[in-house]
Amino acid sequence: MSERNSQRTSPASGGPMGRGPMMGQPVEKAKDLRGTFKRLIKYLRPEKYRFIAVFILAIASTLFSIVGPKIMGKATTKLAEGVLAKYAYYIQLYTAIQKKMPVEVISKLKKQPIPCFDFGYIEKILLLLVAFYLISALCSYVMAYIMSSVSQNTVYKMRNDVKDKLDRLPLKYFDQQTHGEILSRVTNDMDNIATTLQQSLTHLITSFVTVAGILIMMLTISPVMTLLALVTLPASMIITAFIAKNSQKFFADQQKCIGELNGHVEEMYSGHKIVKVFGHEEDSIAKFKGINKRLYGVGWKAQFMSGIIFPALNFVNNIGYVVICVVGGLLVAKRKIEIGDIQAFIQYMRQFTQPIIQVANIANVLQSTAASAERVFEIMDEVEQIPDKEDTKVIKFPKGRLTFEHVKFSYKEETPLIEDLNLDIKEGSTIAIVGPTGAGKTTLVNLIMRFYEIQGGRITIDGVDIRDLKRGDLRTMFGMVLQDTWLFNGTIRDNIAYGCDGVTEEEIINAAKAANAHHFIRTLPGGYETVLNEEASNISQGQKQLLTIARAILADPAILILDEATSNIDTRTEVLIQRAMANLMKGRTCFVIAHRLSTIRFADLILVMNKGAIIEQGNHEELLARGGFYAELYNSQFTGGNLNDKIV
Repeated sequence: MSERNSQRTSPASGGPMGRGPMMGQPVEKAKDLRGTFKRLIKYLRPEKYRFIAVFILAIASTLFSIVGPKIMGKATTKLAEGVLAKYAYYIQLYTAIQKKMPVEVISKLKKQPIPCFDFGYIEKILLLLVAFYLISALCSYVMAYIMSSVSQNTVYKMRNDVKDKLDRLPLKYFDQQTHGEILSRVTNDMDNIATTLQQSLTHLITSFVTVAGILIMMLTISPVMTLLALVTLPASMIITAFIAKNSQKFFADQQKCIGELNGHVEEMYSGHKIVKVFGHEEDSIAKFKGINKRLYGVGWKAQFMSGIIFPALNFVNNIGYVVICVVGGLLVAKRKIEIGDIQAFIQYMRQFTQPIIQVANIANVLQSTAASAERVFEIMDEVEQIPDKEDTKVIKFPKGRLTFEHVKFSYKEETPLIEDLNLDIKEGSTIAIVGPTGAGKTTLVNLIMRFYEIQGGRITIDGVDIRDLKRGDLRTMFGMVLQDTWLFNGTIRDNIAYGCDGVTEEEIINAAKAANAHHFIRTLPGGYETVLNEEASNISQGQKQLLTIARAILADPAILILDEATSNIDTRTEVLIQRAMANLMKGRTCFVIAHRLSTIRFADLILVMNKGAIIEQGNHEELLARGGFYAELYNSQFTGGNLNDKIV
C-alpha cells in the first residue's frame, strides 16, 4: 500500500468534532484550492436557499445558547442578594444584642420578617433558560436535518456525474489507473466530501457566530475583564503553533512508517508461500520488527507532542481564570458589576477558546476535503472517448465479415505500433492471432470493438465503418472469453445467463453442455443453483473458465473472441473444449488469441504479429512449410528453441 493511501484510509483522530486530522498532523492539500472550491460551489448553488435557512438557524441556535450564562448570572446574583440580606439581618440582630440595646429595639428587630430567597424570580429565570436551550436544540436539529439533505443531494449528483463520466472514458484511462485508485476516489473521497458538507460547514458557521457572540457578551459585562481575557488568547495560539510545528514532522514520519508497514504485511501475506519456500521467514520477521520499532518511536513522539497541547492550554486558561476572579471581585466590591456577572464571564471564557480550536481544525478538514474534491474533479476532466455519431447505422443481421483498410494505431504518438494494416476476414472464418508478448494481438481486438480509436484508415463490419455504429450496438455483435475470468456473486445459472434476458432453463443447460461444464455443475451440491462467492473461490480456475465459455455460447454472438481462453484449463478439458469450440465456431467469425500454438492448428487463417505488424499469414501447414517466424515460434514450444534473434 502506498504512503498516500495509508494516510487517507487510516482513522483520523479528531479534535472537538471527533473527526479530521489532529492538530499537528500533516494534511493533504489541493493543488488549486480556489478553483476546486469554485467547482464545488457550483454543485451547492441549487441548495442556496437551504444554505440561507441553515445560516439563520445556526445563528439562532448559537445566540439562544450564548445568552444562557448571562441569564444564569442573574439567578446567581439574586441568590447572592438573598444570602447577603440574611447575613445582614443576623449581623444587625447580633450587634444589637451584643451592645445591649433596649429590649424594644431588639424585639422590633426580631419581629421583622427574615429575608429569604426570591424563588419566584429564580424559577422564572430557570424556565426562561429551559425555553432558550430547547429553542437552541430545536434549531440545531432542523439545521442538521437540512444539512444532511443538502450534503447527500450534492454528493448524489457528484456520484452520478462521476459514474456517467466513467462510462464515457476510453479504455486507455482504466489501463493507466489502478482499480484501487479509482475506487478510492468514488468512495473514500466522496464520503469525505459528504461528511464535511454535513458537519464541518455547520460547525464553521456556529464557531464564527459563537466567537462573535461571546465576545459581545463579554464586552457587555466588562470591557476591562474582556481585555484581560483576550491577553491569554495570543499565549494559547503561540503554544498551539509551537507544539503543532514540532509534532508535524513526527506525524509525517508516522504516516510514512504506517504505509511501509502495511506494504510489508500485504506483500508478505500475499506471497507467504514464496517466503516459506525460500526460507526468508526470519528476514521478514526482522524487517517487520524494525519497521514496527520505528513506528513505535515516531508514533509515541507524535502522540505525546499532540497530547500536551490541551494541558498547556488549560494551564494558560486557568491562569486567566484566576486573574479574572481577582479583577472581577474588585469590580463587584466597587459595585461596577454584579457577582453573577463573574460566573457568566468565566463560562464565556471557557466557551471562547473551543470554537477557535474548532475553526483551526475545520480549516484542516476543508483542505483535506478540497484535495478529495480535486481528485474527483480530475476524473471529470479526463478526455472522453469520441462520442457516437448522431446518424448512426444499424446492422440488423450481422454476418461477421471484417475488413482492415490502411489502419494506423499507436498508444503514444512518438511510438507507432500498427502502420498501414490491411486485412480482409471472411464471414464464418476462424482467425488465430499469434506472436510474442507486446506484438499487438490484444490491441487488434480492442480496435475492432472500439475500446481504442484508430488514428488512420478504417475498420468495417459487413461493409459498415465501425465508427458509424453505436458502441453499444457494435459490442453486442461480439462475445468474449478472456484469460482473466469474471464471475459475479450469484448462482451459476445467473452467471451463465448474464447479459441474456428471457433465456430458458433448457438453453442454459445446452450452453453448459456445449462448453463441457454441465458435468461438473451437476456434481456440485446445489447444481445450477450453487451460489458463487465474491471471488468465485468455491470452484476451480478451470471451472470458472468453463462457465465464461458457456456464457459466451449462450449469447450466440456473430463474432467470437477467445483471448487465451484455455490457458487455465487442464489438457484433458482442453481437448473437450476444442471439440465444443469447433461446433460453436461454425457459421460465425472467430478470433483466437493464443500462446500455445497447438490450440490454433485448426484455424482457417493464422496471423503472425510482431511489433504491431502482421509479418506472416496463412494456415498452419502453409506457415510451417514456409519455415519463417511462425515455424520457429511453433518449434520452440516443443524443442525449447531460442527466439531472441527473431523477436528483437
